[in-house]
Amino acid sequence: MRPVIAGEAPRHIQRTSVRSIIPRRNGSGGAAPHDPAPSKLSYRVTRLWLTPIFRKALNIGIPLFALFAAVAWYLSDEARINGLFEAAYEIRREVENRPEFRVNVLGIDGASDDVTEEVRAALALDLPISSFDLDLDELRGRLEALPPVRSADLRIQSGGYLAVRIDERIPAALWLTHEGLSIIDEEGHFVAGFGTREIEDPLPLLGGEGADLAVTEALALIEAAAILGDRVHGLVRMGQRRWDVVLTNETRIMLPEFGATAALDRVLALHDVGEILSRDVTAVDLRNPGRPTVRLTDDAMEELQRMRTLAAERSDGDTSG
Repeated sequence: MRPVIAGEAPRHIQRTSVRSIIPRRNGSGGAAPHDPAPSKLSYRVTRLWLTPIFRKALNIGIPLFALFAAVAWYLSDEARINGLFEAAYEIRREVENRPEFRVNVLGIDGASDDVTEEVRAALALDLPISSFDLDLDELRGRLEALPPVRSADLRIQSGGYLAVRIDERIPAALWLTHEGLSIIDEEGHFVAGFGTREIEDPLPLLGGEGADLAVTEALALIEAAAILGDRVHGLVRMGQRRWDVVLTNETRIMLPEFGATAALDRVLALHDVGEILSRDVTAVDLRNPGRPTVRLTDDAMEELQRMRTLAAERSDGDTSG
């Protein structure tokens, strides 16, 4: 028999305590222990929730989808859609028809009386009118399409005032064509038909094809020939490259293609000395600057031939004597 040591429990008590702390492997002796590890489904859901895109899709996408579905359902009724449009239109008209947005006065500046009437007719505005109903670009296009208008500027000012500023084409000459007389400006642009508007000062008369393309040169020649006064009837464009100055007695000064003003000055100097343009001359040909030519009338040619014959007879008589 094994002696009992002081403080030591008996052997049968030790066996019982050891058995009690060893877990049983089969389920018959008690409940299975709890496993702290999550399940696969719970793990995947947790990882998915930690994804930023998934969280945004749930927090933003689902509410937006619900809102979109509600709006789509509401707008599926045509009566509701028409009601929304009518309400929006009424709100817009109330805003547009407020006094501060209405145009009551039209002012036109920079145009003559005749052009002012044309501008009013082209605008065709029924005042008062809302400024929202005015397309200024479209109205500007209408005005600049008018022949006498070079450019136009439209502005809506405070107080319901529509200011229209017109840059009018200034009549510079009369152009005679097969279709009749036309009023043109310095750039050769058509301004109006002759007789359709009043002209304050007499305008020089131009003729010939292509005369509208050289108005500036023609006006310079008219200014150089101002010494002749009313004797200048007009200018004719010849071959679309040079000018003829036509006088009231049907005398023509045929100018060269280049240096026309200088050539005209030489003729005027000769006229100042010898009054050649007052004689029986049909043309002064300066097309060749090195060889100017004077053409006489038929009567003058006959008189010249007679004088030459008399001079020849005198010369023969003096020789025989």
